[in-house]
This record gives sequence, structure tokens and C-alpha cells, in this order.
Amino acid sequence: MVDVKTLEMLVCPLTKTRLTLSADGTELISVAAHLAFPIRDGVPMLSLDEAREIEQGDMGRNLPRLG
Repeated sequence: MVDVKTLEMLVCPLTKTRLTLSADGTELISVAAHLAFPIRDGVPMLSLDEAREIEQGDMGRNLPRLG
């Protein structure tokens, strides 16, 4: 799990936009790039080689629910 302070400092390596923690806490999501970056042993893998593409329709399933 990535702590809130660390998450606030991280950006997508492609778009330089903010990342969001996935609903299950295992990935960081770049909504702008439609990419998910894995978190392994508490360390975000922010390499484009490590990222997986997220289809537009699947984006909502990966993001946490608010409220």
C-alpha cells in the first residue's frame, strides 16, 4: 500500500498527471493515459514497460468508490 503523502508526490511518467490508487490498492491508475502501474512490496513500478493498458469501459471498475 502507498501512503497518502507519497501518492500526492507521484505522477504518471507519460502524462505527468496525478495517479489514483486502485480500488484494491494493488495499482496506481493514470486516468489520463489509461494505464495501471503495479505496486510490488509497497513500491510503485512507474515504468511504462510495467504498466498495463486499461480500456475506457474498465476504468470505473479500477477506481475506488467515493462516499
